[in-house]
Order: sequence, then C-alpha cells, then structure tokens
Amino acid sequence: MKQVITFSKYFLPAAVFSAVLVVVGIAGYIAFGGFELGVDFRAGLIQEVQFVPKAFSLSYTGRGNAQISLDAGNLYIVISGSGVDPVTHRFAFSEYGTIAAMTAGLSTIEGLSVRDAAEGSVNFHRLIQNALEHSDLGAEPYNVHYLPEGAEPIPIDAVRSSLLSLGSASVQILGQPSDRRFMIRMDDNEIEAAGGPVIVSGKIADALAASGNGPIVVTSSSQVGSRFSKDLTEQAGVLLSLTLLLVLAYVSFRFKPQYAIGAVIAIIHDGFIVVAFLVWTRMEFTTTSIAAVLTILGYSINDTIVIFDRVRETRRIYPEDSFIDVLNRSITETLSRTIITTVTTMLAVLMLFIFTSGSMKDFAVALLVGMISGVYSTIFIACGFVNFWDIQVKKREQKKLVIKSAVKPTKAVAR
Repeated sequence: MKQVITFSKYFLPAAVFSAVLVVVGIAGYIAFGGFELGVDFRAGLIQEVQFVPKAFSLSYTGRGNAQISLDAGNLYIVISGSGVDPVTHRFAFSEYGTIAAMTAGLSTIEGLSVRDAAEGSVNFHRLIQNALEHSDLGAEPYNVHYLPEGAEPIPIDAVRSSLLSLGSASVQILGQPSDRRFMIRMDDNEIEAAGGPVIVSGKIADALAASGNGPIVVTSSSQVGSRFSKDLTEQAGVLLSLTLLLVLAYVSFRFKPQYAIGAVIAIIHDGFIVVAFLVWTRMEFTTTSIAAVLTILGYSINDTIVIFDRVRETRRIYPEDSFIDVLNRSITETLSRTIITTVTTMLAVLMLFIFTSGSMKDFAVALLVGMISGVYSTIFIACGFVNFWDIQVKKREQKKLVIKSAVKPTKAVAR
C-alpha cells in the first residue's frame, strides 16, 4: 500500500502563507497605483514600426489602375479598371529570392517601372509596405522595403532614447528581435499637447529616422479612444466574474456546496497570486494577461475537480475512515498524476518563454507562475477549506448533542 502523506498538517500554515501573499499583492497594487497597463487598456496612439531598408520604388503609367499588396510570402500587382481585363500578377518570395530577381519579374508587367532598386544580389526575408501610403500605383514612386536575411537586432533602449523628445512614449518589441519591429504608444494627453495624432505620427517617424538605425516603415497605425479602453476594462471584469460564477455552478452540480466554495476560493487565490506577480514585476497588463489568467483558472479547476472526484470515491471505499484521512489518501493517490501533468505542461510553456519575445514571453511567465500556484491552491487551499468546513460541521453537531443531553425532561410528582 502506498504511504499516505499527511498534507493536512500543512493546511493552516499554507492558509497563513497565502493570506500574506494576497496582502502583499494588494499592498503592491495600492503602492504602485494599479497595474502597468498595456496599450489595450489605455487611450492613445499606437504605431507599429519596422527598421528596414528600401528595396525598390514602383510607378505605373499603363492602362487602368494598378494596386500593390503584400502578405507573408507573396507580392501582388492587381490591374483593373474600365477598358482592361482584370488580372492579378503574383510574385512568390520563394521564387524571387533576391532583389534582382524580383525587380526583373516586376519589369515584365506592361506600364510598371522599377526604380532605385537596392543591390541586386541582396537576399530578402520578406517585403514590407508602408501602411500610411496608399496602395494605388501611379506616376509618383511607391517605395517597397525589405527585411534582410540575418538582420542585426536594434536594442529597444536605442528606440526609447530616440523618442525622449516626444515625451513618455512606451516601446515594446514585436516578434523576434531580428525582425526589428516595435510597437510605440503615446497617451491621449501627450498627443493633444503635441498637436494631434497626425502631427505626432510624423514626429515619431522623423525621430526614429534620425536615430541612425536606418530607414523606418510604419506597418500599422491606430488610435485607441478613451471609451474603447474603458469598455475593454469593464468587459475584462465581467468576463472574470462570469467565469467564477460558472465554476461555482458547475462544481455545486457535481459535488456538495462546500466543494464548490473551496474550488472558487482556490481559483480566486490563483488570480490574486498572478495579479501580485504582475504588480510587483511591473509587467504590462494586456489582453494577453487576461488570457493567461483565464487559462490558469481553467487549469486550476481541472486539477481541483480531479482531487475532489477522488475524495468522493475514497469515501465510498473507506466509509469508516475519518474525513481528514480520506483527504490525505486522495491527495497522495493523485499526486503523481498532478506532478506529471504539471511538468509536461510546463515544458511546453517553457519553450514559449525561451523561443518567443514580447507579449508571448509575458504570457508564458504568467502561466508558469499560475500553474505552480494552481497545484498549490488545489492541495492546500481548496482541500484545506473543505476540511475546515467538515470540522465546523462536526463542532456544530457536537454542540447540539451537548445541549440536548443537558436538557432533561421533568417528571410530574404524584400526590
């Protein structure tokens, strides 16, 4: 028979330790004035820029209208309009791997001229267009940029330094460092003080171009309104509240109410632990953070239900055992399953942490912290609460028996 580990003797110390962590998290939230909100929750201008050299310029003087578009692996030239048959010319990067090969292919289109091409033998990883420029081709040259193979990463501190004159612009790396791609955000009040989003957008581009890191391209530009950011914050709160209610309803249906309350307390505990981690590390709180919290809650409740199901089964097999012995036996029997599941899942999350960057790396870190907290809360918080409930029920029953035995019926005295 497997030796039963007495987890129950750590229920009270674990509850005290968790209470301290929660208090520390709340204190940090108050001290720092809340989360380090990401771009999703703050109104302002958001631009995605990339430091990439120019590949070539295109101009079109043929019949009809010409438009250019790019995706991850292709360049398209679409000819349409009155008096011409619509046609789409596709140039796959895998077939035209050098600037010379791409410009030679584009030159075969009647009316399309290629100018100012980079060195023909240069290999490119992909072509990039400026989101602020119109995709229609005309007599005015249209610039197409490229990401060289093996491009040197640009330090994020260099990008931040070049934007110091514009105020407190926040900068975040997007994708891999070799992509040389960044997200830049400025608050609404700073944008208004600088003359509006159009002027600020131009100032950002000028400041980055003057930084000495090479030409830049704005790949995306958008403005988040104050109403949108407020709605997103409210929706995040509603989403988390509904999750807790659904968990409470589901566990109440499958088990007794005390099990449901214990499960909800455990996942609330996990949420507080992740919040405390985000607050004290000053990691940005974004929609990815919400996804991490919801993933952690789902992982934690799954582990809790497995143990609760084993508790119910063990009580049927050993009806004479005390409830505390049933809890210890059930946790011990599911411990190997818990460890194996957690470690294998953490290995996958660890790969995300090692091989990604930006918001995905933050997502992986939050998951690692939450998964450790989830295992801990399942064993010591959820089960500890159920044990506490059982003790209180027994105390009330014992008190009723004492009161009942103390009250004796009086007999009439015969005369």
